[in-house]
Amino acid sequence: MDMGYQVLAYFYNPNIYPDAEYQKRLEAERTLCSHFGCELIVEVYNPEEFYAAAKGLELEPEKGKRCDKCFELRLRKTAEFAKKMGINKFTTSIVISPHKSFQKLTQIGEAIAKEYGLEYVAIDFKKKDGFLKTNQISRELNLYRQNYCGCKFSLR
Repeated sequence: MDMGYQVLAYFYNPNIYPDAEYQKRLEAERTLCSHFGCELIVEVYNPEEFYAAAKGLELEPEKGKRCDKCFELRLRKTAEFAKKMGINKFTTSIVISPHKSFQKLTQIGEAIAKEYGLEYVAIDFKKKDGFLKTNQISRELNLYRQNYCGCKFSLR
C-alpha cells in the first residue's frame, strides 16, 4: 500500500544481545531493505547506551519500565537522526510485534516528536493483517525470525 511516504530505514538497536543476534537481525533488515529498494542507515552498535538507559531496571518484567526506557532511547535517537537529516516525520516498526503496545509506543513517540518539532506517524502495522503479511514476507525472503525481544534481560 502506497501511503505517499519515501521510506528510509534507520537501524538503531543497542538493546540486542548478544552480538551474533544483532548481526542476524541486521542481515535480515538488509535483505528486507534490498527487496523493497529502501535505503538503510545503520547506526553504530553500542550496547552500553542501552545498559545506561536500563540501569536499575534490569529485574523489571517484560513490558515494564525497562522496555519503556528502551523504546524511549531508540525513538529519541531516531528523532535526532531525522532532525539532523531534515526529515520531519518518523515512526517505528516495533509496533509490528503483537507483544508491543501500540498505545505506549505512540505516546512515547509523540512526546519525543514534540520535543524535536517533528511528527510521529502512528501507524498500527498489526491492523489489516499486518502481522500476517510480515510473516508471509519473512517466509518468502527466508528472513531470520527472532524468538525473544532482544535484550539479555528478556532472555530470562
